[in-house]
Amino acid sequence: MCRHQLWLSFSPKLWKTFRKLQTLSARGCSGFNLPSYMPEAAAFHGVTDHSGLYDFSVQLGDTFWGAVGRERLSWITPFHTVHDCDFKEGRIKWFEGGQLNVSVNCLDRHVHWCPDRVALIWEKDEPGTEVRITYRQLLELTCQLANTLKHQGVRKGDRVTIYMPSCPLAVAAMMACARIGAIHTVVFAGFSSEALASRIQDAQSETVITANQGVRGGKVIELKKMVDEAVKMCPSVRQVLVAMRTDAKVPMSDIDVPLEEEMKKEDVFCEPVAMESEDILFLLYTSGSTGKPKGLVHTQAGYLLYAALTQKYVFDYHDGDVFGCVADIGWITGHSYVVYGTLCNGGTSVLFESTPVYPNPGRYWETVERLQINQFYGAPTAIRLLLKYGNDWVKKYDRSSIRTLGTVGEPINSEAWDWYFRVVGEGRCPVVDTWWQTETGGICIAPRPSHPEAEIVPAMAMRPFFGIRPALLDEKGNLLSENNISGALCISQAWPGMARTIYNDHNRFVETYLKPYP
Repeated sequence: MCRHQLWLSFSPKLWKTFRKLQTLSARGCSGFNLPSYMPEAAAFHGVTDHSGLYDFSVQLGDTFWGAVGRERLSWITPFHTVHDCDFKEGRIKWFEGGQLNVSVNCLDRHVHWCPDRVALIWEKDEPGTEVRITYRQLLELTCQLANTLKHQGVRKGDRVTIYMPSCPLAVAAMMACARIGAIHTVVFAGFSSEALASRIQDAQSETVITANQGVRGGKVIELKKMVDEAVKMCPSVRQVLVAMRTDAKVPMSDIDVPLEEEMKKEDVFCEPVAMESEDILFLLYTSGSTGKPKGLVHTQAGYLLYAALTQKYVFDYHDGDVFGCVADIGWITGHSYVVYGTLCNGGTSVLFESTPVYPNPGRYWETVERLQINQFYGAPTAIRLLLKYGNDWVKKYDRSSIRTLGTVGEPINSEAWDWYFRVVGEGRCPVVDTWWQTETGGICIAPRPSHPEAEIVPAMAMRPFFGIRPALLDEKGNLLSENNISGALCISQAWPGMARTIYNDHNRFVETYLKPYP
């Protein structure tokens, strides 16, 4: 049996403390009521419950995040300053002086311990055709793609636009960019050619990675055709790497490169580039519903650490679980909880390519039964849709593997929450209603982690995560402390996973997010 190492090796003193805390847990102190669920517990000076640990994280943030950062991530060069942040100046820096490589943290260190552990389960559009990709296979795929990018002239700091369906090659493309220091910008493969073009233009991408077609809900999506139309509006693009999702041939121009053919020529090893903690990892553009889409900048160490920590503790993820986040990788939810957070934790992540109602409204629950999913993370829109089809499509399938249900993307109404909890989860699974967004990088408010007996109020996110200090302000910026009142929900201090700026427009970032409520 393969032993999986989730964090770096402990010092003898820390390991002794951790084993002692594990013993206490085994005697009946299980769950989230002791900091024994964190290997860094020895650094937290005798804190013995979750509320105390949360208070520690917001009051002594440097100590908290310093300990977590050192233990959770593999560093090439250790950091010397935990954080240097000033909202008034718009300065946000975490783990300064540190160097690491994100792909190494998500792949290589797990290959060292458990090369044959499944990293991705590609739940393809047709039920029962899933493909499992091990950590060894994903690393080799990543290195071949990274070497292909290098041979195509992609260098550290270059922007690479990814317009692909949720598939292993898309994840490898993200990891390949991280490995060589390129900046990826994933565009949801349902966006129009105009929306794609606007994002390519803003990022000034010279390279686009796409597929000949996409398949979703039994329908074919002409991705390459959309890219061709977008590229006509984007003079910066000098090459388009085209993968083959289907067998259909598509027109290829002088700038088009058959991706798999080129990857076959490459070595399965690619030397990872040492990246500074605050180097850009990726750009992710907002939907544009409130104006021109904003290219939010997320950097290396802080984002990865925060995504991994929230994935593990909000959902009570354990080694060997199958994590089923059904979001598309084109959204921040897919980035944080399909790709980066789960892989950093050495988890098995489901890549869901289809829709909730294809080929019927039981698709989610049939997938849960077949893949034995332990945590299921979906959107209220889909839950409300499936509720209309009744209970039979749910009860037809065995959902006993699920331990945690999650919801993301918008508020969930009480009726949908109750159905999700009582019918889908059979009244035995906590529902973690998560509040966050592209700008936050990861979950900021959720019912868990907390004491295992702590109340979960239906349809409420409830509790701030470690390091998150919420504040409710009135329209004049005055702090509100009473109950049962409304105001602007703000976060009063920096946290590692937050966006650093808007690409090439820091003034807009400050004006949008920091100045309205100083």
